Amino acid sequence: MRVTVVHNAVADEGPADELDVLVQVDAVGEALRALGHEVETLPAGLELGQVQDRLEAQRPDLVFNLVESLAGHGRLIHLVPSLLDALGLPYTGAPAEAIWLTSHKVMAKERMVAAGLPTPPWAGPWPQDLPSGLSSPPAGRCDPSGQRWIIKSLWEHASVGLEADNIVQGTGDHSLEQAMKVRAPSLGGVCFAEAFVEGREFNLSVLSGPQGPQVLPPAEIIFEGYAADQPRIVGYRAKWDVDSEEFRHTPRSFDFAPDDRPLLAELQALALRCWQLFGLRGYARVDFRVDKDRRPWILEINANPCLSPDAGLAAALARAGIEFTQAVKYIVADGNR
Repeated sequence: MRVTVVHNAVADEGPADELDVLVQVDAVGEALRALGHEVETLPAGLELGQVQDRLEAQRPDLVFNLVESLAGHGRLIHLVPSLLDALGLPYTGAPAEAIWLTSHKVMAKERMVAAGLPTPPWAGPWPQDLPSGLSSPPAGRCDPSGQRWIIKSLWEHASVGLEADNIVQGTGDHSLEQAMKVRAPSLGGVCFAEAFVEGREFNLSVLSGPQGPQVLPPAEIIFEGYAADQPRIVGYRAKWDVDSEEFRHTPRSFDFAPDDRPLLAELQALALRCWQLFGLRGYARVDFRVDKDRRPWILEINANPCLSPDAGLAAALARAGIEFTQAVKYIVADGNR
C-alpha cells in the first residue's frame, strides 16, 4: 500500500515541541516500511493548494496524519484532515470534526459536562467575543473568588506557554479576566481559566485494536522532590527542556499500589467514554487530575498525541507488550476502514 505521511512543516530552528514531529515522522515511516508499505512524506503549511497538488500527484492509498498545527497555530490543526475528507482520501487518526472539537478545550469541556463527565470548572475563554459553539452549561462555571486557577491556552497542546506562574488566586471576575488578558499572548492569543485541581496527574492512552478501542496501562506523573508550596504541573519545561529540573523530576510511572485499582479502573472507563463521546479513531490520550478525595477530573483529550519513541503513548504500548510497529499496523487498519 502507498502511504503518505503528512506532517506540519517546521523550520530548522523551530521550538522543541514543533521539531518533535520530525522524530514522529521517522518512527512512523520506519514502522510502515517494516510492514511492507511504500512511504512518502509531505510537509504541510498554509498553502493547502500545494498540499492537494502533491497528494494528487502521489495518489496514496492512505494518509498517515501527523499534523499538529499549521504555521505554528494549533487552532488550524483540523484543516488538513478536512482537506483529506474533501479529497476522499482515507487517513489515520481522529476525523476532522473530532480533532477540531477536542482542540478547542472549552467546547470539549462543554460537551463533557453535557454528557455527565467530570471536568474542572472554568472561566473564559478570553477574549470573550470568541464563539465557543455551544452555550456554556452553568455546571461548568463557578465563582472565581477563593479558588486557585490555572490559565491555559484555548487551542495549543504540548503545554505551550504553561508554567507555574500561570496558577493564580481568584479574587473576583475582573482579576481573573485581567490574569487571562496578561497571559494570552504567550498562550496562542486565546486562553481560559480552569479550576486548579490539587492532587495526582495521570495520562491514559487509547489504541484501536482488532477488538475495538483498547485502553493502555495508566501512567502517573511523579513530581519528585517538589516542595509543599511548589505547584505540581507538567509545564512546557517539564515536557521539552531536557536540561531543566522540571524535566528531570517528573518521570512517569506504571506501578501502583493495590488500593489504587478501583481508581485506575474508573480512569480507564472514563477514557473509553471520552473516546466514544468524541468519535475518536486510531489512537488518543486523555489527561486527568485526581484530587485528595480520589475523585478524577478530565483535563483534556488529545486526539492525535505524540508518537515519538520517548513519548507517553509509546511507553504505554511497551508496558502493554505491544510493539510500536504492531500499533502502527492497528492505526493503519483503523484508518483504512
